[in-house]
Amino acid sequence: MAFDGITIANLVHELSGALAGGRISKIAQPEKDELLITIKNNRENYRLQISASASLPLIYLTGKNKTSPLTAPNFCMLLRKHIGSARILSVTQPGLERIIEFKLEHLDEMGDVCRKRLIVEIMGKHSNIIFCREDGVILDSIKHVSANMSSVREVLPGREYFIPQTISKADPLTVAEADFMSLMKSSPMPLQKAIYSRLTGISPIMSQELCHLASLDGDRSAGDCTEPELIHLYHTLRLLMEDVSQGRFSPAIVYEGDTPVEYAAFPLTCFEGSGYSRKDYASISALLEDFYASRDALTRIRQKSADLRRIVQTALEREYKKYDLQAKQLKDTEKREKYRVYGELLNTYGYELAGGEKSFSCLNYYTNEEITIPLDPQLTARENAQKHFDKYNKLKRTYEALSQLTQETRREIDHLESISSSLDIAQTESDLVQIKEELMEYGYVKKRRAGDKAPKITSRPFHYRSSDGYDIYVGKNNYQNEELTFKLASGNDWWFHAKGIPGSHVILKVQGQDEVPDRAFEEAGALAAYYSKGRDNDKVEVDYIQKKHIKKPAGTAPGFVIYHTNYSLVASPSCSLQEV
Repeated sequence: MAFDGITIANLVHELSGALAGGRISKIAQPEKDELLITIKNNRENYRLQISASASLPLIYLTGKNKTSPLTAPNFCMLLRKHIGSARILSVTQPGLERIIEFKLEHLDEMGDVCRKRLIVEIMGKHSNIIFCREDGVILDSIKHVSANMSSVREVLPGREYFIPQTISKADPLTVAEADFMSLMKSSPMPLQKAIYSRLTGISPIMSQELCHLASLDGDRSAGDCTEPELIHLYHTLRLLMEDVSQGRFSPAIVYEGDTPVEYAAFPLTCFEGSGYSRKDYASISALLEDFYASRDALTRIRQKSADLRRIVQTALEREYKKYDLQAKQLKDTEKREKYRVYGELLNTYGYELAGGEKSFSCLNYYTNEEITIPLDPQLTARENAQKHFDKYNKLKRTYEALSQLTQETRREIDHLESISSSLDIAQTESDLVQIKEELMEYGYVKKRRAGDKAPKITSRPFHYRSSDGYDIYVGKNNYQNEELTFKLASGNDWWFHAKGIPGSHVILKVQGQDEVPDRAFEEAGALAAYYSKGRDNDKVEVDYIQKKHIKKPAGTAPGFVIYHTNYSLVASPSCSLQEV
């Protein structure tokens, strides 16, 4: 899964055809490292999403919009000032580098024609969006890179833009046969690795594909290949590069079952065989959106929930330590009954003591066995009995207090684990808002100051429809779980929850029917397993019961319920239903 130079070449071919000659109508910066640019061309609107995220850099055309912050960041404001209505002259790629350059034309404050360059570098953690003058002087970038951060190149206003050459690689579009042969023969690496290590813009998966097309073993040492084999490999590379130069792309995703495993700008014949299938795309943008959109959303939401996750994890670790200490102290109180028996036996047989003994053996009438009682020789029999009774009473009080405390700590752990589970399934910022509200209510996050306006809650439970047409609702957090179970669900609706582990409440609406198909129960159970901490397991046991049998103890945290005489099923975690 590589955003390599060949994928970039496919994108440049597509963007050039769609955007060249178009005019920018809107520039937004929904994330600190992301731009969303709207371009009007040929009476159509195109949205170009550009992300310089270190974890998932992307660029593609999309039909989806994103909410922008109320105050635009400085970089966005600068772009709006200079190129807010600029015309796109061209979209190019230098060689087979992972770089896309947009040449733009606009009018300055005096009405004179000016040209600018917007350069997008898709280079993993070094990805960036750089805005330059026509002569290459950097005006600004979405990420500033100082000399302290990189010894190779500074990316700061006023610096000269250049492409860093940290590793000397040949351009596969122009490399001569003799040079290619020399590069391969001099490499001690496996052939597959030698290709992507010595040529620009070739990813490991495309190296594997080239070896497969040339019928060569990619794990074999490049230096051991014969001259005819390397000539054949070079001609295979030339045919591929000819397709790249001519824009003859056939983007496709390879699936293993339902899971996407690889994609490329050309069909990956090395994956042909049992267990793999292929989905072809007319547009590389559509492919990238399908492949990365959900992953990008998940990455973003995990970044935004990092602070909440840290708060919950810290609180959980503290509660776990507290619970372990309380459990250990509770175990120590198990010997309390021994001291009560000592005291009672001393009151019964104490008259036999002469005084000064360190221990006393007598018959334990509870077990009919002989028992030895430790004594303080300086105390009388009655005083020794009272001493043992005092120990018993102290341990008894400790046991009663700790029994309640351990239950409270266990409930707090369950509550925090349920919040952690909610963070795992959060998909949008509005989902995080409700979770943060709950953390505020229970004192884990500082409450907002008096007069501060509470954020608007727009998050709603998941809503699915079963194969038989029954509505199924899934809570995203404890507040939603509470609302689903005690407000949305009626008495005969069915309630589902993963057994013994944190997870969402799932409600199967029966629409007043007495008979519900087994398939609806199986699908609701699969959702309950999927939206729980057990979603990575092969099988999860799920409890289900009619809502009228669910009770909520007074004073408990939201989403906490009790029930008896429930049914159980074993489900494979799955979310195969379409959300309504």
